[in-house]
Amino acid sequence: MLFDLRGGRRGRVVKVVYAVLAVLMGLSLFLVVGGSNIAELFNSNDAGSPAQTYEEQTDRLEVKLKTDPANPDLLLSLTRAQINTGNAQYGEEGGQRVLTTESVKSFQEADQSWSEYLKATKEPNPGLAQLVGPMMLTLAETSSSYTQADQRIEAAAEAQKIVAEARPSVNSLSTLAFYTYFTGDFKAAEKAREEAKKLAKAKTETEAIDKQLDEYKKNATTYVAAKEKAEKEQQKAGGQAPESLENPLSPGLGGTGLGG
Repeated sequence: MLFDLRGGRRGRVVKVVYAVLAVLMGLSLFLVVGGSNIAELFNSNDAGSPAQTYEEQTDRLEVKLKTDPANPDLLLSLTRAQINTGNAQYGEEGGQRVLTTESVKSFQEADQSWSEYLKATKEPNPGLAQLVGPMMLTLAETSSSYTQADQRIEAAAEAQKIVAEARPSVNSLSTLAFYTYFTGDFKAAEKAREEAKKLAKAKTETEAIDKQLDEYKKNATTYVAAKEKAEKEQQKAGGQAPESLENPLSPGLGGTGLGG
């Protein structure tokens, strides 16, 4: 079953949030600065295997966790297996990979396992964190409110921070800045940007970082403003979500693709 964003008030709210997060997933900072792009980070090396294989792996790990629920190694493996399952459950429509309800469910389970894993370990695995960040953005695309989307974007940024601290590079730090702008913490995002630029090997690379992060900062500013507007409208409505929300981001974000 393909994931349906249509339908009533929830559909309108989701569309506003989706417009931003679709850009986060669709635009790759690394088309210019080199290295792996976001899509490659999201997909594990085993992404082409059948979902059933990962589901069976998940079942085995869940059985083991019943007798040792705080085992960080088992929780790490479970989170990875659930992400792999979600990746393998994508559908296809018009030649494009399409998110399904099954994928969303698997990613939600991975989100919970990741939370349990973080409680169980003092040193989170950066390789797993690298998969969790983009997965959290995908979940944010399905959010029914700005609050929920913010929580998931924040989780993505926190996961990417683990990656950047363990493996500082132009890519990891630029991605951290990229995610962090959309949390609204512009000061932290600017810090990550400057750290990425320090590691750049050429002026052209530094300019590319600035050019693209300037655009994402602009988009993030628009997103934060739209969120604050929606929150004010909700307060005026006595805490109820507005009947409809305009999508102020689509015109500004739709033309920011990098092409090839």
